[in-house]
Amino acid sequence: MSAAQAQAPTIVEAAGAIVWRVRQEKLQVALVHRPRYGDWSWPKGKVDPGETILGAATREVAEETGHDVVLGIPLPGLEYGLSDGRRKRVHYWAAQVAGRPDAASLRARPPAPPVSPKEIDQMRWFDADVAFKRLTRPDDQLPLDELVDAYARERLDTRALVVARHGTARRRADWKGTELDRPLTSDGLRQAKALVPILSTFGVGRVVTSAWARCLGSVAPYAEAAQVVPEVSTILTETQHSSSPARVAAEVRALLESHVDVVLCTHRPVLPTVVDVLAQHAGRQIADKLPNEDPFLHPAQVLVAHVAQTHKGPRVVATETHRPHEA
Repeated sequence: MSAAQAQAPTIVEAAGAIVWRVRQEKLQVALVHRPRYGDWSWPKGKVDPGETILGAATREVAEETGHDVVLGIPLPGLEYGLSDGRRKRVHYWAAQVAGRPDAASLRARPPAPPVSPKEIDQMRWFDADVAFKRLTRPDDQLPLDELVDAYARERLDTRALVVARHGTARRRADWKGTELDRPLTSDGLRQAKALVPILSTFGVGRVVTSAWARCLGSVAPYAEAAQVVPEVSTILTETQHSSSPARVAAEVRALLESHVDVVLCTHRPVLPTVVDVLAQHAGRQIADKLPNEDPFLHPAQVLVAHVAQTHKGPRVVATETHRPHEA
């Protein structure tokens, strides 16, 4: 460990969300009150050991507001010093209360236990402009500014197109069967199970997958947990892509038009075409943040494209990548 690393303060990771809704054509957000500090803030909390920041965000919101939520676009995070010299880094997303017909995955999650009233004693909805003034910490206004701007630009109400690369598969040299049936390894099976909470976080209600076994196996645990029947596509296989990338591009464009949160599971050689279509439907700033070199995604890694249906058609307004801890 270098001297600089030894002197660097410990980072405490936390996550939460700005839960929003529209009532009487007004944007409203949910604030929580902490009696210990006498403040109004966003629902959030520390990431538990072995937990992803996505899992922490949805868990903390459920505990502090009583609402299960689906995460939307990422919002600006905050970082500040703690009294003991550590630094706290808070990750935020926009979120909507669960209950959309397409959010089938949420049936797979057990309800979160509520926090003690000594920790959170109130949860209230405020019009966004009122919430801006009610927030105790001025820094908490930063993610709210971004949320209000996204709403004004028709980029807040989004659906997720989650692009997943299949989990770790048996090596070609070690497999005597065909590419059609080459399976996941034991690590790949663990990765597939670990994808369940990630896909659930984004309310995935539709599963589209390559017909090859390693992709089918990667989405099977989620499909079972969410009670979703996978849509199997030969177009998304490596062989079909090599003969007709245009058909893959057409399928991705069709998914961008979908009003349902969807996961698309495919292979490394197919990813450049998928990413290219996403870039065509994004502004320069967003397109420049997309993966741009091989392997594009690692095994079991997902690229989440947040898609808004604007008057000009589908628009990718934000992206993020995640890997399960087991990946």
